[in-house]
Amino acid sequence: MLIIPAIDLRAGQCVRLVEGKPDMETVYSDEPAKVARAWEKSGSGYLHVVDLDGAFTGSPKNMEVISDIIKSVNIPIQVGGGIREMETVENLVNLGVSRVILGTAAIVNPELVEEGCKEYGENIVVGIDARNGKVAIEGWGLTAEKMAVDLALEMCEKGVKRIIFTDIWRDGTLKGPNFNAISEIAKSTSMKVIASGGISTLEDVSALKKMENLGVEGVIMGKSLYAGTVNLEEALAIARGDKTCIC
Repeated sequence: MLIIPAIDLRAGQCVRLVEGKPDMETVYSDEPAKVARAWEKSGSGYLHVVDLDGAFTGSPKNMEVISDIIKSVNIPIQVGGGIREMETVENLVNLGVSRVILGTAAIVNPELVEEGCKEYGENIVVGIDARNGKVAIEGWGLTAEKMAVDLALEMCEKGVKRIIFTDIWRDGTLKGPNFNAISEIAKSTSMKVIASGGISTLEDVSALKKMENLGVEGVIMGKSLYAGTVNLEEALAIARGDKTCIC
């Protein structure tokens, strides 16, 4: 199982929000590339980068910073936030992004998802962000009248092989993941699932590790790593199966 540190970008800085709310922001660094190098040095094999400004406005706003991050590390990076045009997908792939995350587009322009999958295969990932089981879009500002599980099934038909599932009410709260929702998503589709939102302890990591047989292949971690409630090296050891959580 992959442990994927998150780098959320806003105005060129590395930040974390609570439940995706812009007015509940903590700035952790004004050097995101330096943060990326630190996660790589600690043993991370993948990074998750979100352009929050892009998510809120509908088009990427931190491309230069994303480019700096890519140049600064030797591990693959997945990027999301405001990606709603095929040209943007192409630009990110050409920039060196390993996986492009489509979120709002999955609702408003599912044809883009299908086109992206045909062109780039597993380089396309769909982010499904849920609030009370329903899909949230446009930087989580709007809630669509579609259940997360239903969207997952539709995306599977479009050719998507991997989704990132986030429970918005848990994101940045350190309250623990929504295990029931993650399990439901994983059991309902044949896609690989990366879990996100609320991971706060090594016990959470261990519990998600046990869900690998359901298709959970990775965990995105943000607040827990920045706040120090989880040590990355210990989380990686659990994810690899090198150790069992005894805390």
